[in-house]
This record gives sequence, structure tokens and C-alpha cells, in this order.
Amino acid sequence: MDKKIWFTVLVLIVISKNEYAQQKELHEKDCFVGSTFAMLFNLVDDPEPPEYYQLNIGYRLTEKDVISLEIITWKYYEPLGVPNGQKKSAPNFPGRIHAYGAGVAYKRFLWKRAYAQAHVTLLKQNYLDEFDNKIQDGFQLFNSLRIGYQFQFFNNNFFIEPSIAMTFWPINSNLPESFQREENKWKKYFLGEPGLHFGFRF
Repeated sequence: MDKKIWFTVLVLIVISKNEYAQQKELHEKDCFVGSTFAMLFNLVDDPEPPEYYQLNIGYRLTEKDVISLEIITWKYYEPLGVPNGQKKSAPNFPGRIHAYGAGVAYKRFLWKRAYAQAHVTLLKQNYLDEFDNKIQDGFQLFNSLRIGYQFQFFNNNFFIEPSIAMTFWPINSNLPESFQREENKWKKYFLGEPGLHFGFRF
């Protein structure tokens, strides 16, 4: 009888240690930092540089649920609703917009590493004229609905996420009249925005 008890205790200890090790390994990879390969456009010689920078800090709540904070700044020179095929021919703003802010994103893994993600970003916008003088400032609520797939490398510590998104900005306030005229020519959403994000787990 004593041998059975000791054997049972030994089995329970082994199981609990294995479970603890698995939980510890999972926990160690719950957090991540990342960004987007879109920042590579900053290296291109362009008369209208995007000066795009993004930092993502995230936490894996469950096996399928991830939440992250996104800090973003960038500059753009034309309305965001201009379709891809018409960007070269569409008139620019009489100046540019410098946007910066932060948002939250919720990701849900649907099947294996395929996922859907929703982003909500609050941006303060500075409206600048052709001579880089600030005219006024405003506010934008920028949202994205994204689907993609996560590819993992280096013992799952590094990942890349190609994706496609629909973006929309229901609030875009206090544009100068000259900027607003160009903005009114286009819709307040964009279909088919490509994305290529990456991250490191720790």
C-alpha cells in the first residue's frame, strides 16, 4: 500500500513540474514589442517623406487573444481616402499633416495563426502650409479592421504578420478650409491597405 501511495505522489510531482514548466515557458513569451516594415519607406529618397514611426507593445491574454498598445507618428500630403490607382494624379493638400498619437489593438486568432484584428487610434494632427508653418491643429479617430497570418521564426521568439485591412476615420476635425476641400473629394475609408508587422517575444 505504501508503495502505491509513494508512486502516486511521485507521478503527481512529475506532472505538476511539467505543467509548471509549460506555464512558465508560455508566460515568458506572453509579452512582445514590435513595429511595421512600413518604416522602411523612411529610407527612400522622397520629396514627401512619410517620417513614419511606430512602436507596438503587447500582451497575450490567452492562447487566442492578444491586446497591444500602438504609438504612432507620421506625415502625409494627400487625403487618406485616395484609392491606390489614383494617388499619383490626385492633388495634394496645400501643405502637409503631421499626425501623432496612440491606440489600442485587439487580436483574435481564428484558425492556427490566422487572425482578425481591430485597431482604434487617437491622433492629434498639426496642419502645416507649404512653408512648414503651422496653421492650426485638429483631432482624428483612425480605425482599422485587419485580417492576416502570423509566421513564427527562431523558436517562436520572432514573428512576421502580413495582412490586409480596411481603414476608416469617422472623426477628422478642424481641417483648414483648403485642406477640407481636398478631403471632401474622397470617401472616409480605404479598402485593401496592406500591412507587414513584426515583433519579438520576451
